[in-house]
Amino acid sequence: MADTRTIVIVGGVAGGASAATRARRMNEHARIILLEKDEYVSFANCGLPYYLGGQIKDRAKLLVSTPEKFRGWYNIDVRTRSEVTAIDRARKCVTLSDGNTQATTELAYDKLILAPGASPISPPIPGMRAANVFTLRNLADTDRIKGYLDSAHPRNAVVIGAGFIGLEMVENLHHLQTGLTLVDLAPQVLPPLDPEMARIVEAELTRQGVCLHLGSGLEALDTQGDRVYQVRLANGTIIPADLVILAMGVRPNTALAKAAGLALGQSGGIAVNAFMQTADPDIYAVGDAAEYVHGVTDLPQRIPLAGPANRAGRIAGEHAATDAAPPMPAVLGTAIVRVFNATAGLTGLSQRQAHQANIPCKALWLPANHHVGYYPGAQEMILKVLYRTDNGRILGAQIVGGAGVDKRLDVIATAIRFKARIEDLADLDLTYAPPFGAAKDPIHLAGFIGQNNRRDLDDLVPPPVTRDLPPRAQVLDVRTKPEWQAGHLPQAHWIPLNELRGRLLELDATRPLYVVCRGGQRAYYAARILRQNGFREVHTVAGGMLMQGYLPALPEKITT
Repeated sequence: MADTRTIVIVGGVAGGASAATRARRMNEHARIILLEKDEYVSFANCGLPYYLGGQIKDRAKLLVSTPEKFRGWYNIDVRTRSEVTAIDRARKCVTLSDGNTQATTELAYDKLILAPGASPISPPIPGMRAANVFTLRNLADTDRIKGYLDSAHPRNAVVIGAGFIGLEMVENLHHLQTGLTLVDLAPQVLPPLDPEMARIVEAELTRQGVCLHLGSGLEALDTQGDRVYQVRLANGTIIPADLVILAMGVRPNTALAKAAGLALGQSGGIAVNAFMQTADPDIYAVGDAAEYVHGVTDLPQRIPLAGPANRAGRIAGEHAATDAAPPMPAVLGTAIVRVFNATAGLTGLSQRQAHQANIPCKALWLPANHHVGYYPGAQEMILKVLYRTDNGRILGAQIVGGAGVDKRLDVIATAIRFKARIEDLADLDLTYAPPFGAAKDPIHLAGFIGQNNRRDLDDLVPPPVTRDLPPRAQVLDVRTKPEWQAGHLPQAHWIPLNELRGRLLELDATRPLYVVCRGGQRAYYAARILRQNGFREVHTVAGGMLMQGYLPALPEKITT
């Protein structure tokens, strides 16, 4: 007998649309109704900043799917401008408000999937409703911003929030020859990154002429008439503005679920099980409003990204249609952003998060080219990889650089998914040809460093080396003379690597010794020489002078 259950889905875009189409592929006879309160049911919200910056020319390309396609391809009843205002769990029905007629109706369900998403944070301060203040959540927001850009040609734009969306908006507004200021309450851009990695991104923003105001919150938006003319920060700074973009993060849209008595988790998202079922087994939740289990901590948290939303929607749709599905895998929060000539990304835990979770960990930093240096166009990246000190399991990674950042992040994210140790990275069989990589890929190099540390062949200390040096410590710089002359640590003793074996007597083998070079490789070579010549306490400064800030963060290629 055909299974004709009714599946009602609240919200489209990533989670809801994926749930609807998966449900149809798993149950041809179900009645599937997709309700979306806005005009567009499925669009590329990650592409919105690039349309505003002119990098995506055709607005129609942002429309991933239309109601007509849902009906024709999948036999799914899509109703736009239909907002669900209440859930009656006892009667298994939802209350609908028609955005066109304001009429209210009820719709019965057998299974209900909630994909309400999240809403941009807008603090309750003066000026927030001015005509030139915008958030970016959907196509309607995009059209309003585009209309203002085309008509007003703003000269001074202020972006509030230095997360992924804020940085994407900065880059794309820059393409329009707009003066730019970036503001964030946090003391760094990209708060998910550890501070020293975020500083590399900040250097690129400064090089591109973006004015940064970090570590101070928004006080007010001063208006003349219906428009903002200046932004006031809590520290008293005043910034001229004729366009303000709010990118201060998002809050999960959980009011509907909460009103229906569905439990929320500790992170504020809707609590779900492995099949995305809420406290009511006939109601599911996916997307930015739901919680996911983190792949390292095994704790539920909100991870508002398109990838997890799509995967969760697929699982919820299948389970709602058939009462069975594979469980939702853990999520690592893998994310990436382009910031002019730099690319920054992360997966898993940051060092800050690992410390907060009381996980014993160690970090390594290394610079590496995205392909061999002798092939034209080699671009540098800086990797930071975090691993447990007790068992070597990889906890997370952050990479900032030019080309090739995405490839390496994806490899490490895959390694974390399968519970790899830092040593395992050295054993991966990766592609190599001069235009694409190196026989010793940056991934391999991270594995080699991890192997050396785990086998006590080297002892990495984190940057900066000038912090917390023990009494009687020595600092040895093994770079070349031009590098030394370009900038060095004031307490360092200089012996180039190629002269070290003949000048060991200049150093005191009884005192702690910290070895530094540009990025760490030559310092490791020196440390091996020293350890095998009677020096007992030798440490390699991870990331070298590159992480000390004396050298450019993203040069074209490495000189070692």
